[in-house]
Amino acid sequence: MSITPMWRVDRDGSMFTDKKAAEEHDRMLELADGITGMLEANFKIDEQLAEEIGLLLSRNKEILAKAFKGKPEILQEIKLESKPAENNTVDIREAIA
Repeated sequence: MSITPMWRVDRDGSMFTDKKAAEEHDRMLELADGITGMLEANFKIDEQLAEEIGLLLSRNKEILAKAFKGKPEILQEIKLESKPAENNTVDIREAIA
């Protein structure tokens, strides 16, 4: 039997086999939380919608950075369901099975 080290992100409970990927995911969630708080503080917005917008923007921060640097057409690449490739994300149920 082999042992696979796992890293768990406390914010959402997701599991990773790579520490760097887990830390990157945690930073993305932290940014999303900050965006959500900013939206709720400045607009009358539903909490769920604010969270979805926060996640959408934080998952696509590289595209947004390019758009702010003068390439607004790149924003068309952002899709609501777009997520970064997380090939090393592990479902906890699969990990313990």
